[in-house]
Parts: sequence; C-alpha cells; structure tokens
Amino acid sequence: MKPQFKSLRAIFSLSASVLLAAAAPDLRAADALTAEATDAAVTILTSKILESSQFAHQQLDETLAGKFLDRYLDTLDGSHLLFLDEDVKVFAGFRPALAEATRTQGDSSLAHLVFKRYLARLDQRVACITGLLDGGQFEFTGTEQFSYDRKNAVRPADLAAATALWHQQLRYEYLQEKLAGKQPADIVKTLRRRAARSAETMRKLDDKAVLEIYLEALAQVYDPHSDYMGPEQLKSFEIAMKLSLIGIGASLRVQDGYCKIMELVPGGPAARSGQLKSGDRIVGAAQKPGDEFTDLVDLPLAQTVEFIRGQKGSPVVLNIIPADASDDSVRKTITLVREEIKLEDQQAKAQIIDVPGAAKPQRIGVIDLPGFYASEGNATEAPTSATADVARLLTKLQEQHVTGIILDLRRNGGGSLKEAIDLTGLFISSGPVVQTRNLEGRVEIGGDGDDKVAYDGPLLVLTSRFSASASEIVAGALQDYGRALIVGDTSTFGKGTVQTIVALAKVMQRDGLIPAADPGALKVTISKFYRPSGKSTQLEGVKADIVIPSLTDLPEIGESDLANPLPWDTLPAATFSAANRVQPALAALRGNSDHRIASDPDFAELKTDIARFRKLRAEKSVSLNEAARQQEKAELKARRAASNKERAARGTTPPAAYQVTLQNVARPGLGEPVKPKAPLPDPEADLETQAETTAAPAEDIILREAQHILLDYAGLLESQPAVSQR
Repeated sequence: MKPQFKSLRAIFSLSASVLLAAAAPDLRAADALTAEATDAAVTILTSKILESSQFAHQQLDETLAGKFLDRYLDTLDGSHLLFLDEDVKVFAGFRPALAEATRTQGDSSLAHLVFKRYLARLDQRVACITGLLDGGQFEFTGTEQFSYDRKNAVRPADLAAATALWHQQLRYEYLQEKLAGKQPADIVKTLRRRAARSAETMRKLDDKAVLEIYLEALAQVYDPHSDYMGPEQLKSFEIAMKLSLIGIGASLRVQDGYCKIMELVPGGPAARSGQLKSGDRIVGAAQKPGDEFTDLVDLPLAQTVEFIRGQKGSPVVLNIIPADASDDSVRKTITLVREEIKLEDQQAKAQIIDVPGAAKPQRIGVIDLPGFYASEGNATEAPTSATADVARLLTKLQEQHVTGIILDLRRNGGGSLKEAIDLTGLFISSGPVVQTRNLEGRVEIGGDGDDKVAYDGPLLVLTSRFSASASEIVAGALQDYGRALIVGDTSTFGKGTVQTIVALAKVMQRDGLIPAADPGALKVTISKFYRPSGKSTQLEGVKADIVIPSLTDLPEIGESDLANPLPWDTLPAATFSAANRVQPALAALRGNSDHRIASDPDFAELKTDIARFRKLRAEKSVSLNEAARQQEKAELKARRAASNKERAARGTTPPAAYQVTLQNVARPGLGEPVKPKAPLPDPEADLETQAETTAAPAEDIILREAQHILLDYAGLLESQPAVSQR
C-alpha cells in the first residue's frame, strides 16, 4: 500500500474523520476529546506523519513495528539487565497486530503493559541490591571481568540469570566508588539510594509520560533525528533554540545510566572553563562548594537537567568522570557559575599569529566560527549574521598581510543554511554550494549568485567529528571546488538531514478536533543535503584531505553510531567551475605533515593516549580485581607525571598571537595580545588531577600542525602559480 501522504504539506490537510473513526467514533468534529481519545488520536497522527515524512515513505508494517517494539524495550532497558527472555517472548505475541493497532486504532495499550512489567523487574532488582548491600563485605580478589557494554548482549534467560547480572553490576559500581576514595558506609548509602531512586522515579511517570517514551521510540525507528516531544520536552527544546538557557552551556544525553556531555555551547561557562569536554560523564552535582553531591547515575535526563540548571550567577559543582580517564573510578570536581548563554558569546572571532620561520616569522589568520548564526534584530538588538561578521574579520586579517587563513569549524555544530551558503560565497566567485532534496524528490540548488570574493588566498578548513550539518555544507563545497584544504579528523559528523517541528495541536484543531491536553509535537526529517559534486554529507560526512591525530577521531562520535540513520547516497553533480588548487599540492603536503607528526614528542604522547583510549573502548569490559585496578592507575599516573615533566622541560614558547573580536575589529593594529596559557602545574603537586586524566598540552597541537600545513600550502601555491589559477 502506498503511503497516505506525499509531502509534509499534506499533513495539515488531514481529515478529522480519519482520527475520529478510530479514536472517538461517537464524537463529531469540534467536540472535545477525552483523555483516552486524545492519546489514540495522537498515536494515529504520529504514525501517519512519520510514514509521510521519511524519505523511503515507509508504511508502519509488521517488520517496522517489530523494530518499534525492540526500540521501546531498549529505551527502557538499554543494558539488557531487566527484561527477561520470557518477558520478550510474551511481548512478541503483540508483534503481528502492532502495526495495524497503532496506525489505525491508536492503540497504545502495549506501552503500558510493557511498562508495568518493567516496574516489576525494577522492584526485583532493588530488592536484590538491597539484600546484597545488607549482606556485608565485597571481595575483589579474583579474575572476574565486568562487561559494561551490554546494548547488544542477550537478555537474561530467567530471574536467576538476571540476579547474577545485578550482583555483578553492583560489585562493579561498589569497586568504582571504592577506587574513587569513598568509605564503605558512604558507598553502601550511595548505592542503596541509587537503586531505590531509579524505581521511585519511574513509578512517578504517569500515562502521558509513558506514551511519550513509546511514541519517541516509534519516531526514532524512522531516523535518529525524528522525535516525539511532549509539552515539557517541547518547551525545553524551544528554550535551547532561543539560546536563552540559564545553565552551564552543555548538551547532555543519558547513556548507559550516565549523564554524558555531547557538546559544549561555544561561549558558555563550560566551554570557557576549559575543564569540561565532550564525552565527560557527570555523576554528581551540588549547589555550592562543600555541599554533599546528589548522585546522578541512573537518573532520567529531565531530572538531571533540573539539578544543573539554576539561577543566573549561582554556582554548580559537578563531579565528573573525564572522557579520557584511566578508568571509570577517576573523579574530577569542578565548579561553574551558571550564566545566560547569549548569541554574542558564540559569534565569530579571529587570531593573528606570527609563526616562527627559518628566515622570518610568517603571519597567518585563524577564524574561529562556533556556529552559523543569524537574527533579524529588533528595537533593542541589531541584526546578526555569521557571514557579515566573518567578512569583517577577513578584511582585518588581509589588512595585516596574513599569508593564509584557517577557518576553524571543529566545534561548529551547524545553524542557518542561508548563512552556510553565503559564507561559502566569501571564498568562491559564484556557483552552487548545496543541493537539497525534499520528500517529493524535488532538488533545489542553493548557491552564491555574485562574483564577489572576500578572500582569494590560501585557505585551510579545520574540522573534527563535531563539525556537523551546515559546517559540513561549507567544508564539502570548498573541497568540491578545490578552493580549500580540509584538515582534521578523518571525517566530520555526517548529519546531512534537515528537520522541522510539527505542532500536533495545530494539525488536530485544523479539522475541529479539540484535544483534552496539549498533544505535543513531532520533530521530523523533511530534506537531505548534497554537495555540488552530488555526494551526500549524510552518514559519511566530509573526509579530510589531511588527517591530524586526535582523541575525538572516533567512529562513536558521528551519525553512523546513531540508530537507524538514513543512508548515504548521491545526486547528479551540479554545474560548477572548480578552482582545483588543492589536489596538485596534496601529496607533498601529506608527506610534510606526516614527517612533522612522526618527530613531534607531543604527538607521540597523543598517539599513545589514542591507542590506550581505543583499546579500553574495544575491550568493553573491566577487571573486578582491586589490586590490578590500583596498579593500572598507579602506572598511568606515573607515566602521566613523567610526560608532564618532559613537556615542562621542553618549555617551548608559543608564537605571538593577537585576538581580533567584533568589538575591536575596526581599531587600528593587530588586536589584543593573547596571553600564553598558564604553564603546566608542578608534576608533583597535583597528581590526582593531572596524572589520572589525559592532560592535553597547554598548546593546541592540532591547530599548531594546521598552521604548518597552511604555510606549506601557501608556499607551494606561490612556487607553482599555475596551481592557483582558476
């Protein structure tokens, strides 16, 4: 059967009779729906919109419904520790009829049946853990390993098997707390409260909250960026979009029971502190220094966010497991002051750097662009544009006679499509920048229509796995044109899709349906991006011309690690005239970079850290032998202290650098001198802080290598004029 809708516009012409026939056959349009009828109508509408807004236009059939059920089970029990094999067999009986029951009847009874069983298993787990903690001593002297990554593990066959898993997980958590320095009485208190709280929290969820979890699972079967949002979740989303959130400036997600930092908002308290990074896990929070930490492990994300948000100017103390810690027992405590995160904190800025050379220093410019922002302004605020701001910075850098420019997009998660197109136009004379294919298959080309070029010199774009969406459009277009050298992680994030928010109340009310409560909204995917060459940025991202080793270059960071991503595909190439400046120089540039990195002690240390980090992630298990774990920590601490001493002994002086902001860009001169970062602390003074985590060099060694690559590139262009001709 073909899907009912052919485009997103059709959603808003949905007849009320489709919903009323199943959800409330005794009601007429304009009658108020009961709570039960509202839930049924929302379920039907959600399934219909998802069927129409996914590129394959895939109807919710028995196969997809099976994936939907699996997704719901994993949403509740992602570590496969609670639901037994017998539970799953009972639920499997609903698979054949689930699709039809969902899309035509709006029947969500399975959601509540599964959730009831989930609560029962949670209670059994709490009873088991409480009994074990009451039992007394825990020994950690054997050879047992704990497998902490169970997302693909088989579920326990019966209650006895589940009890054994709960026991092993408890021993793992106990040892983690013990290695972190806690006393036995405090450990028991924390773990007892953690287990009880998880059950208590889930029991507080009402039917609406359960339905929200259920429909969110349905949405994410279609693609990872589609989502059902209840009223409260929608409110939080709108706050984030307005950039008026009071907090630390971090995007959070619960993963394996931990609150994990996904990305930092540029200009926010967390980013400016330099003490937090993507991948760190927040295990505790306190409202001021000296207060007891509230344990955040196994706490729902909404409640975790409430602990971290707060009044402007108030402190929050976080207890974290650093992303690159030697093991999960490592803890680090930081204090941040909550602030309102405003757009001006995220605007473009630049540095002018005098890089030492054999004959004389060579001057380069670095533009840091955290996002593609734009606003129309109002009576009190002027309009903003990332493109206009970068253009002003480009003018300043050229006035100071820079040899080349680095556009740093490593922390750029995207933003305005128009700004991405316009900004690309600063570096090309004219032509297509991005191709967009909508749900109906129609392709539109967005491009630069004027012949003006703001900067035509040597250009390097620095990317990472965190460069996503609009930043991938810019990097991909400049790479297709051969206009810029793409340097950084192996590839960018790989998000090549666009989403929109559909308010369900508007759809329902259009035909006279009056829901009993706010039915929430759907975030649905409506189009895909393609480069001028026709390659999609979806899934594969933009691959670097020259790869620089980094701790962020991991496949776990990217679209490919998300569930149910849309596939990579291609379109016919658009017509454009390539500059082809990069390819003739690429082999020489790679060779020079490889040679520098191979002989650089900072990169040697970084490669060791990368190898250790990847080994830990690949093993996905940890020893439960306390002596072995203590020895591993001691060895890593000694290695890190020795590395810090060696780095301090080298005592390299960073090159002179000058900060150019939008506030001082019009002033004469180079800008404000950049103060060198504080030297590394005495290796003997604070071993817990600096030796247990992978301490990055005070200098940004990736940016440093990018500077050398840029200078090599500029030299080759100068010595081979033909390369630079259009």
